[in-house]
Amino acid sequence: MKKLEGKVAVITGATSGMGLETAKLYLKEGAKVVLTGRSQDKLNALKDELEGDYLLVKAEASSTSDSEKLIAETVDKFGKIDILFLNAGILRIEPIGTLTEAIYDEVYDINVKGPLFTVNAAVSHLNDNASIIFNTSVVNIKGFGGLSAYASSKAALRSIVRTLAAELGPKGIRVNAIAPGPIETPIYGKHNIPQENVDEMASKFPSLVALGRFGSSIEVANTALFLGSSESSYITGTEIPVDGGLAQV
Repeated sequence: MKKLEGKVAVITGATSGMGLETAKLYLKEGAKVVLTGRSQDKLNALKDELEGDYLLVKAEASSTSDSEKLIAETVDKFGKIDILFLNAGILRIEPIGTLTEAIYDEVYDINVKGPLFTVNAAVSHLNDNASIIFNTSVVNIKGFGGLSAYASSKAALRSIVRTLAAELGPKGIRVNAIAPGPIETPIYGKHNIPQENVDEMASKFPSLVALGRFGSSIEVANTALFLGSSESSYITGTEIPVDGGLAQV
């Protein structure tokens, strides 16, 4: 039997990278999957890549009204929700001294407010024993220059995981996080610095990683499958690093 047979999963930020790979894996394992993205064109392009029972919903990650619409459309199409993967996020690199309020607000609106209020909209529609998964980052425990806004937003998510695990545990709802390290993903191209600077930063990562390489989106997706399935039925409040050892050794 497939690991997610008959389950309903919502994945935010699912038009590329870790979100898309997770959606494909969930569909393969029998789930009905709702994928979100901010671009309708990118969502439409997924129709040639996806197989199974799915729904594409245009939603801006920072918008509470879009979050409410997302959950309403999900429930209308598939009924109650079993897995909520809060994957949408944004990376901004800005050294202290040049950090602007606009960048800070953008990062926190997308990385913190968005996921929290998506859960807020979804909680009454979650099945007992549902699984909520947040996408955090190794930078919430390991310091890198220029990431004060981004890293602190991911640390905030880590705190939210603990709080919600305690709050929703009596309902049997599990709340966990995946903390990716350097993963080959389009997020590195969605930032505010020149590409050559990103290439230089990326070239240094393998030497810092115990396994000596970048991870892949499918390795994150496999972890999301574990946390979304009954195989993780007695795990809550934790954060699983998928970082090749970057923040661990």
